[in-house]
Amino acid sequence: MGAKEQRELIRDLHPGDRGRITGFVAGDRDYRRRLLAMGLTPGVEFELTRVAPLGDPVEIRVRGTGVSLRKVEADMLTIERC
Repeated sequence: MGAKEQRELIRDLHPGDRGRITGFVAGDRDYRRRLLAMGLTPGVEFELTRVAPLGDPVEIRVRGTGVSLRKVEADMLTIERC
């Protein structure tokens, strides 16, 4: 990514917004494994369903299941809006 190019984060979305996971940023491999185990794989679409009052955690619906993510986990995902 270039210096001016910013990646979109789940926290930039609002409840009801939809997105697609495009990949992962470099980071803790344990978190990445956990995200993969929850079905958060590149190409999967999701809907943001809830955001806690202070923004942490967020809940997304992916493959028909609600998944809560802490900020550190959500920030590891690269996404695009659908």
